[in-house]
Amino acid sequence: MLTPDDLQSLESRLPVLVIGAAVVDVIADAYSLPHRGSDIELHQQGVNVGGCALNVAIALHRLGIPSINALPLGNGTWASIVRQKLTEYGIHSVLETAKGDNGWCLALVEPDGERTFLSVSGVENQWDAALLNTLPQLANRWIYLSGYQLTSKSGDVLIAWLEQQSQPYQLLVDFGPRLADIGDAQFERVMACHPLITVNRQEAELLWHERFNQTKSFDAHLLMTCWQQRFDGAMVVRLDSEGAGFVNAETQGWMPALPTKVADTIGAGDSHAGGLLAGLASGWSLAESVALGNAVASYVVSQRGGDCAPDRATLTAYWQQRLTPQ
Repeated sequence: MLTPDDLQSLESRLPVLVIGAAVVDVIADAYSLPHRGSDIELHQQGVNVGGCALNVAIALHRLGIPSINALPLGNGTWASIVRQKLTEYGIHSVLETAKGDNGWCLALVEPDGERTFLSVSGVENQWDAALLNTLPQLANRWIYLSGYQLTSKSGDVLIAWLEQQSQPYQLLVDFGPRLADIGDAQFERVMACHPLITVNRQEAELLWHERFNQTKSFDAHLLMTCWQQRFDGAMVVRLDSEGAGFVNAETQGWMPALPTKVADTIGAGDSHAGGLLAGLASGWSLAESVALGNAVASYVVSQRGGDCAPDRATLTAYWQQRLTPQ
């Protein structure tokens, strides 16, 4: 059983390549989501720099795990904000492009903490072979990819790049809300790369009903068994306060969540993926890495905004506090 003290053994044994977006998030509280033709009053929380891949890179950085960050930086107002913020974070991107500005999104946070994104794409979704071929090809590296990039207009370019890698690698894919948008052919090509897939409750239910054609009620354990039987790859199923299940070719299990009071869920899934990658890059087992992801995500949902992944000392203290009887 993983404990807070085990965080001291985190160390980079495998390279990590994070591919994806750094974008500007305008975050606002909304008493309800707008209807067509409506005009609702928002309370702005702030203007942050986010993006799934950046959130993963931040989580890794704060846990002391170095990563090669392929976060395209363009030219324009949003790109300038992103560059300034990356400098503050102490994070470097290896990709520069003159194709345009970085993207941005409006994140609406409802009273129960649920968030809805309205996004405008930028250079983070304009991939080409020349850009990707500048990335270092280190053997046995972990590669992170988000569904936002895989379902963009250049998604096929990214998949083709994965298929053409000359060095062995391990792939972590978080399809996120874009799972419903990926076509059957693309999905099969991604699965042929034998990735570790991480999904939340909504995405798991979509897989259950759409990919496995199940009409009965969603069952996470049965989904993982079906996945194990059908694919030569691993899966993590994140079910909020219920914890997270995991499965690969050899094993299946469940790791409990750390109890917490939810402030909002922005960046929770990305931070879980960052914790998961930190464990895997340290040579930890899938079970131990999922437990770490659970702890990181628990801390993140207890805070406001997306830029709140904990450093190692903060996470250790938080984890110990959650385990202490009140």
